[in-house]
Amino acid sequence: MSELTCPEDCFALANAMADAARGIIRPHFRKRLAIDSKADSSPVTIADRETEATMRRMIETAFPTHGIRGEEFEAHQADAEWVWILDPIDGTKSFISGSLAFGTQIALLRQGVPVLGIIDQPITGERWLGRIGHQTVLNGEPIHTSPTTTLGEAIVYTSALEQFDADKRDRFSALASSGLFTRMSHDCYAAGLLALGGVDLLLESNVFDYDILPQMPIILGADGVVTDWDGQLLCDASRYETVLMAANEELHRAALVQLRKR
Repeated sequence: MSELTCPEDCFALANAMADAARGIIRPHFRKRLAIDSKADSSPVTIADRETEATMRRMIETAFPTHGIRGEEFEAHQADAEWVWILDPIDGTKSFISGSLAFGTQIALLRQGVPVLGIIDQPITGERWLGRIGHQTVLNGEPIHTSPTTTLGEAIVYTSALEQFDADKRDRFSALASSGLFTRMSHDCYAAGLLALGGVDLLLESNVFDYDILPQMPIILGADGVVTDWDGQLLCDASRYETVLMAANEELHRAALVQLRKR
């Protein structure tokens, strides 16, 4: 593979899709919506489906040879060199309940490697953009992760503790109890806060590609670290048993030591 880059026309499309997603999602926010349950019992609304359908049409028009993997519809040309990962509303439960802790996520992979990631909060107008070879930006301003290096000073987040099995819950609890304090239920917004320097550690379990892959270029481009709970780099996959995101290498090492304790 040649040197990894994100082409300018793909970069432009990603931003255009995030803009389009805002236009669809905003009118539905804090409105009573019909809520359907998917096969895994997670909720979905018309806003989720309309947003992903619109982004898919934009990709198919601009780049008909590109693949697409999204949360709401079946994969399209998933073995293509360039594949888009779409999560129209990451944090649907927050969206449904009127919380701002949700966002639209977009990633672009080249041969399985994320070269672009976007987290867009449609209501506040915040957009995190990670692009391989570039510093992560929030609304155009470069951002960096926290300098915190000790567990005792670390702010620890997770999206959904109910996703953890008994063993992982115990391991997470041991790590969290070593930190400064813990918060939950922020979904992709927590990854944005980690890139911004407000959160120091973000741990997830039993999550999908559309949950994680858009966040990776953002965290890495803000000088953070992304692995599983064993310290292994994440490869392109449809599901991840564990994910550990840390503000820096030193804090990452300290978190791994705690997670390995039984």
